[in-house]
Amino acid sequence: MLRTERGNAEVDLSVALDSDGSASAAEPASDPLVEPVPGAPAAIARIGDERALVVADYHAGIEAGLRYERGVELESNAAVRRVRLLGLLDRVDPDRLVVLGDLGHRIGGSAEAESDELDELLEAVLDRVPAILVRGNHDVGVPARFESMDEDRLRITDSGGIRLERVGFVHGHTWPAREVLESDVICVGHEHPAVRLEDSVGGGRKERAWLRGPLRPGPFAEHLELDVADLDWRDPEIVVFPAFNDRSGGTWVNVDGQGFLSPFLPAALLEDETEAFLLDGTRLGPYRSV
Repeated sequence: MLRTERGNAEVDLSVALDSDGSASAAEPASDPLVEPVPGAPAAIARIGDERALVVADYHAGIEAGLRYERGVELESNAAVRRVRLLGLLDRVDPDRLVVLGDLGHRIGGSAEAESDELDELLEAVLDRVPAILVRGNHDVGVPARFESMDEDRLRITDSGGIRLERVGFVHGHTWPAREVLESDVICVGHEHPAVRLEDSVGGGRKERAWLRGPLRPGPFAEHLELDVADLDWRDPEIVVFPAFNDRSGGTWVNVDGQGFLSPFLPAALLEDETEAFLLDGTRLGPYRSV
């Protein structure tokens, strides 16, 4: 549940959005479809009677990628990433894990260090829960590496994503499949959203952030070559996930000149109603005005 503080009172921020974009208490605050895990770049999605832990942009082997791509030398953080994710699985105790793309990092194949990290990670995760990987642009070599694995343990979708009950999941580097659009909440990765925060003397820092808000159907209908009326449009909320990997950079959503990466963002956003939240739940308001 996203919360902020007003004075000394804690205020619940779990609200539904009416068709006109206004906030209402249409769904009980204790039972949201997608609820961020406090203090973590992860959320719990309610999928029928199941609960899924959802993360985005794990980028296993990123250190090897940065060495190859940019000549940057960093010690591997693979063990720390793995422990963080396994700790969340133990803490949340979900029925499954959903990864919103970019489980790996190297586009076009996996380096040895990345392959080793993926093998160790999936062995540990799948000993606990089954997993779904929504394919991202960095996952080119991942399906072939794990193609022999039972789909009941590891399911890999195409890049258009998947809908599970009322929740849609897509990485975001391509347009979502129609079934994903016809969800009540759409979870998206790829952007690695972050905000730049400045103090009173001009110092700044970057913080990973969530983006949440309503979507406009027009861009999606145009892409699908449909009339808006032909979509089973449910006025979905979009939830753009922060990157799980804290070394993977990001889109500074409140800095002029920083563009989105997804083909449907920001065109499909109602920008004045799309808000940014820090990982600790602090509500920053409309992301452009932070």
